[in-house]
Amino acid sequence: MKSKFKTGFLTATAIMVTVAVSIFLVGQYQNAMAQERASYITIKGSDTMVHLVSSWAEMFMKGNEGIDVSVTGGGSGTGIAALINGTTDICAASRKMKEKEIKLAEKQKITPVEHVVARDGIAVVVNPENPVKELTLDQLMKIFTGAYTNWSQVGGPDENILVLSRESSSGTYVFFQEHVLQKNDYTQKARLMPATSAIIQSVSEDKWSIGYVGLGYALEVADKVKVIGVKADAESPAVMPSEETVKSGDYSISRPLQLYTVGEPAGKVKQFIDFCLSKEGQKIVTETGYVSI
Repeated sequence: MKSKFKTGFLTATAIMVTVAVSIFLVGQYQNAMAQERASYITIKGSDTMVHLVSSWAEMFMKGNEGIDVSVTGGGSGTGIAALINGTTDICAASRKMKEKEIKLAEKQKITPVEHVVARDGIAVVVNPENPVKELTLDQLMKIFTGAYTNWSQVGGPDENILVLSRESSSGTYVFFQEHVLQKNDYTQKARLMPATSAIIQSVSEDKWSIGYVGLGYALEVADKVKVIGVKADAESPAVMPSEETVKSGDYSISRPLQLYTVGEPAGKVKQFIDFCLSKEGQKIVTETGYVSI
């Protein structure tokens, strides 16, 4: 009996030790994960802003050792959804949140806070071999809605127009639709592209295509595409997108760029946003082809 009792006692003791060790290890793992999260910032959203936000992240990490910043695109709508779902710390958006997105956030008991961090002009681009140099806002609307289908209708050669657009999850898609298409639908023949780089690639390869991209991207690939001037109407002068014309308001297809957080930012998230708005951060805005605020 003693032997059995002793064996049972030792077995029970071993089990208790094993459980205690397991609890300890789980606790250590949870602490490690918490520490990792505490030193990690995720930013998701606008493809237009990926280059800018990545440049901010790189410089921020150099000055804040121990904090890692992960930046991914996918579109403003994707970033806003991630913020509402709690899968990103910061959303980068090239458009303001829609009313339905704000209501969805409220249902999740989330209060998104907007931080305007830069401005951007949307450049209309064509192939360098296309002789068309300028278009009115009305002509652009008719091209992108499908009312015009041939370059001869806007003073160009007798060639069919290939319309390129971002996908509907893109903030640029929404902004262009609201401010140029006057909320009309894009032509059903428009080729929807997954990223700005895809539009640039297609325009550089197809002589009769037309698309729109963020000013920062257009400046970077000036050897591949041609930026055309935009006229308010037939009698107005054509205006090229630039830092000066966006700031002055002379270039009409421009917009604010923003970062969204859940509530007022704190801790490392506040550090990052403060950096973006600092003199050093705004210098990066200008260097990457966007417009500082």
